[in-house]
Amino acid sequence: MLTVKMITVGTLKEKYLRDAANEYIKRLSAFCKFEEVNIRESRLPENPSKTEIDSALSAEAKSIASAISPKAYKIALCVEGKQFSSENLAKKISDISMQHGEICLIIGSSHGINDSLKNSCDLKLSVSELTFPHQLMRVILLETIYRSFNIIKGTKYHK
Repeated sequence: MLTVKMITVGTLKEKYLRDAANEYIKRLSAFCKFEEVNIRESRLPENPSKTEIDSALSAEAKSIASAISPKAYKIALCVEGKQFSSENLAKKISDISMQHGEICLIIGSSHGINDSLKNSCDLKLSVSELTFPHQLMRVILLETIYRSFNIIKGTKYHK
């Protein structure tokens, strides 16, 4: 069974977002072994400088990298990433599952992901050109992955 690991920076603060994320995690268990790793977000001043942000992203990248399995197919969520239709993302996940035993999805902090970590990933993914609250993105990604598995299995969830 494919392992899907979601590595995120920070924690979900709002109960309704935690509840939604937990519901999709529960649903995903029918399709994959799901793991979630939360990395502590670096503390920054209210108006951080670029140097402070870069330093925080570098520290977070080290923590993220230590949680990634060497055999995993690494996907970084970022605004400059490639966009897929639901069907094409499902095909991509299906293809990845044939070659790798694990998919690792990386969601950085509200400041993003360190460039060197992003560039080491196998795929940069953008879910939309729209901007979403950072914490809501987790729920959107979980639903997107759940929908992909439903498309792969041919269920009626995706219409």
